[in-house]
Amino acid sequence: MIVRAVRSIAAAAALTLVLPQAARAQAATAQPAAPPPAQTAAQALAQAAPPAPEGRPIKVYLRAGLKTHAAGQHDYPQFLADWSKLLTERGAIVDGGLHFPTEQELADVDVIVMYKGDAGYMTLGERITLENFLKRGGGLVGIHDAICADDPAWWSTIMGGAKKHGETNFTLEAPVTYTFTEPDNAITKGASGFEITDEAFFLMTWAKDPAPKMLATSPVAPTRSAGTHAGEIAPQVWTYERPFFPRLGGQPTFRSFVWMQGHNYVNLQDPRVLPTLLRGIAWAAKAPVDALMTVKATPVPAQRRPSAQ
Repeated sequence: MIVRAVRSIAAAAALTLVLPQAARAQAATAQPAAPPPAQTAAQALAQAAPPAPEGRPIKVYLRAGLKTHAAGQHDYPQFLADWSKLLTERGAIVDGGLHFPTEQELADVDVIVMYKGDAGYMTLGERITLENFLKRGGGLVGIHDAICADDPAWWSTIMGGAKKHGETNFTLEAPVTYTFTEPDNAITKGASGFEITDEAFFLMTWAKDPAPKMLATSPVAPTRSAGTHAGEIAPQVWTYERPFFPRLGGQPTFRSFVWMQGHNYVNLQDPRVLPTLLRGIAWAAKAPVDALMTVKATPVPAQRRPSAQ
């Protein structure tokens, strides 16, 4: 009996040792639970920056570039400095740079304002970043040669219209005589015909289905470069709006606004031009169209009372 008891105790001890080892072995071979999939940048952008509701500041990214041309012309760095202040004074939250924005910089932006030579020339990565921004309903504003691209067929589907370099399709230092085609349009309301000295483009590539909505036109000035196109009526200001994937439902639309001039930098703040630009930026941001028309009062800091001695 004693022998049997000893054997039973030994067997129990061995079983006690084996069971934890088996459990550890099973745990070692078990696959760990897969972590939840990381959110892609496109998914994050799709959930960011809804249309700016009334009362919320418009968030703007100013896309500028290195200066080109003569003094007073194509002054993109000065635009970045001046318009950062101008828009901030009107209640916008402004960021910007001389580089193409990253997805992180655009994560909560409502509208990109481009004043840069050949802004349509982009790397594949920059195109993807811009298209992700537009897919979730972001807005775009193009000033002067921001509408120039190496692929005008593609850029016209983003801007509504695009210009190709390497062709004689421009006037220079010539009159631009505006006729506003929709006097009651919210962007150009109150504007009447006037003339500035600048540059205009013709032989443009235009988007189709939908087509851009023309807000102002001008005859092509009779310069040497205009040739037989002198006198033709060419669009100068327009809007463009569509969903990124035209055949799919349930998408937000993106908006683009273009003002073709800006060869002479001073014209950007001409009092006859400025209201249209400000309303165009607000419209592209899907904000109330007059949201940037008023300079906001600067809060006066409270004065400290002298401390009692």
